Amino acid sequence: MPKYKYPNKVPFYKFLRQSSTIAKNPIPFHNKWFNEVGDTFAIKSPFYGHIILTRDAVITKHMLQKKHKVYHKSKIQTFYLSKYVGYGLLTSSGDYWLKQRRLIQPAFHKEKIQSLVEIIDKAINEQVDKITPDGFVDLYPIMNELAFEVVAKSLFDFSAEKETLARLQFIIEKLQLFIVKELRMPYKKLWYTLSGEIRYHMKLVKESRNIINTIIDQRRESNDQHDDLLDMLLSAKYEDGTAMTNEQLIDEILILFVAGHETTANALTFTLKLLAQNIEELAKVETEIKEISAKDLTSLQEISQLNHTKCCIEESLRLYPPAWITDRVNVEDDKIDNYVLKEGTIIGASIYELHRNENYWNNPELFKPSRFFEENRKDIMSYYMPFGAGPRLCIGNNFAMYEMILVVNRILKKFDISTDNDTIKVNPLITLKPVDIKIKFGLKT
Repeated sequence: MPKYKYPNKVPFYKFLRQSSTIAKNPIPFHNKWFNEVGDTFAIKSPFYGHIILTRDAVITKHMLQKKHKVYHKSKIQTFYLSKYVGYGLLTSSGDYWLKQRRLIQPAFHKEKIQSLVEIIDKAINEQVDKITPDGFVDLYPIMNELAFEVVAKSLFDFSAEKETLARLQFIIEKLQLFIVKELRMPYKKLWYTLSGEIRYHMKLVKESRNIINTIIDQRRESNDQHDDLLDMLLSAKYEDGTAMTNEQLIDEILILFVAGHETTANALTFTLKLLAQNIEELAKVETEIKEISAKDLTSLQEISQLNHTKCCIEESLRLYPPAWITDRVNVEDDKIDNYVLKEGTIIGASIYELHRNENYWNNPELFKPSRFFEENRKDIMSYYMPFGAGPRLCIGNNFAMYEMILVVNRILKKFDISTDNDTIKVNPLITLKPVDIKIKFGLKT
């Protein structure tokens, strides 16, 4: 029998004693235990066995990249999430995931995303034009609306009614909130069943799938070419020449909505707030935008030249990664570093803590976009993982970066932004959400 060796342990009673507070916001507890126990620690749970939490880059890359075949997504993602958002790229695993990834990957290659830039830019302009300069406003709802519209237009171009998309947005947000409740407080499952909450949310799942199914059917029946993501997904073929069924398409589209709009809305909110707080960096971005605007370039050409803007977004993603934590379960015994782990060990990698780990970053709490200048990039990329790492690296990473660069560009072309405080509060749900972040938009003169 192998001799298992686990990291230093945090006693389970400590976790249990504060479980309701941890359920609301685990980040302060993670930070406290990392600082006290070390960059990797274990908790022995009577329900789940050994659980490991890490902010160590070697261990994180081991499970996401080096030995990814041994580390599968946990039930949290493959079962609980898929119940509500379908069995798509985010929630599937094994051979099926690989088959879907190979099929869908070409739609997200840089050259394909470049052909979507016109659609993305038009959607952004429409949303930025709706922003009214009127005192301090809550920034997240504006960015959330914008990011949802960009994903919707990129997926469906103009084949869906505005009311239909608004309803879809409402459903997706309701489902995300309930998923978090179920994950954080599993002991209330009986109550969720008896109170009708589960039944209500499953009805919403059915409605969202019906909405997308109708859009797919209408597109199949029409001969219109839109050059959007739905066209690309409909024309994608497996090795045997077959295409995705409607059910598979619905799964993937729901995942793209869930993964593609909230993460970007979060990242844009944090980026604009950080720029408003850091006047010198904001001035550099504004100067860059002004110089590039004078060149009369296409949107795609602008993206490639907005280098300081990109560095600011990347530094924002370091400090506030929307995908703030990821987990895996080993399907066989494994050795990582000095540890020997029994099959079935759950490992959570805190990307939030990894990105603030003093072993890797100089003054990690500071907003320093210069970390991402070309001459510095090589040194930091092995512990910078806002989009994950390995074969399951976020498929939409190029899409997200293009979109965020264009949004910051369009907003700062039109508005002066300012903030009246240096506070950034977060709510770590499925994604890291900004809380009560207010920005003032003033029209440029």
